[in-house]
Amino acid sequence: MGCNSCSSSIDGLPLGCKNNGACASGSCDKMNVFDWLSNMSLPNGQKPFDIVEVRFKNGRKGYYRNSKELQICIGEVIAVETSPGHDIGVVSLSGELVKVQMRKKRISENNENIKQIYRKATQKDIEIWTTARNKEKEVQRKSRLIISRLGLKMKLSDVEYQGDGNKATFYYTADDRVDFRQLIRELAGTFSLRVEMKQVGLRQEAARLGGIGSCGRELCCSTWLTDFRSVSTSAARYQQLSLNPQKLAGQCGKLKCCLNYELDSYMDALKTFPKPNTWLQTERGPAVFQKMDIFKGWIWYAYKENPISWHKLTVEQTNQIILLNKQNKKATSLEEYASELEFEKIETSNFTDVVGQDSLTRFDKPKFKKKRKRNKNNRHRNSKNNRKNLQKKNN
Repeated sequence: MGCNSCSSSIDGLPLGCKNNGACASGSCDKMNVFDWLSNMSLPNGQKPFDIVEVRFKNGRKGYYRNSKELQICIGEVIAVETSPGHDIGVVSLSGELVKVQMRKKRISENNENIKQIYRKATQKDIEIWTTARNKEKEVQRKSRLIISRLGLKMKLSDVEYQGDGNKATFYYTADDRVDFRQLIRELAGTFSLRVEMKQVGLRQEAARLGGIGSCGRELCCSTWLTDFRSVSTSAARYQQLSLNPQKLAGQCGKLKCCLNYELDSYMDALKTFPKPNTWLQTERGPAVFQKMDIFKGWIWYAYKENPISWHKLTVEQTNQIILLNKQNKKATSLEEYASELEFEKIETSNFTDVVGQDSLTRFDKPKFKKKRKRNKNNRHRNSKNNRKNLQKKNN
């Protein structure tokens, strides 16, 4: 997502609007909603929906009632009610789609706690808002020094100023309960403002700060993912992934949310597979499960006495051996089933010669043989000419 000022230059370098999520075009926002009803008019006699979605820093959104019936469009900067004072935000959505978003977040339309919109932001409001936003990095740096001096076991992740500059919200993460009464006194005295401490989880912190994942794309939690479902290590086990915490953990330190994306398809594919803890009883001895390829339908087993040599079987073959074992019968050997699989491969692999294109050694022929022959012929001719010239000189 990006606005026109975020496009690339002629040399291919990204320009960047440098608004840090406050782009007025409404295209650089996190979790932005496309208003596909903007070009459609309401039926006759129906009033437009009086609640507007407003976006603040780092994708934080709120819903405010337009009781004064102001003509508000998406991307406009407005002043909204807070306690105390007022806050400045950007309109991210209006109209009938706000009902859908409120229903998704389980907020009632008739809720009395929905605050009001004061006015469209004036130039003075925007100047106070921008100066307050510019203070946030320095306030965050000094606040971390105060936290380290007090010895509190907490991590300050972000600071968000209110639009009027009279209040700041400090977002932090902590493993245990923190007594920050002394911290609030020092922060309020140092920066001369009202302080609100808000604890967030590690996933919420990563969603607020954003970043690039190991896949090379922006984090799902900061772009489109709104609900954080629990991710367990069993999701990695079902997908036959190595339980390496450095690869399975995201930037939040928790297991990656994308482990749940393909879990359902893996669970459906594993319905026909036998359980890994089942042993295959053969005449050569019991065979133990080693690994599996779920979508190709292959399973590798090895004898308990010889775990080094693995034998590849299909799901059907393993189920046949399990049925024989349930009937108190033993299979002959794993090598027999593996040889059947190789024989089926040889029969099914029929190649057609398309002007020698299936030859794997067609590029191995040296291209400099002719040049060598020419060089030899030239050398032979030169030696003959040299001999003739010597004979002429002697005569």
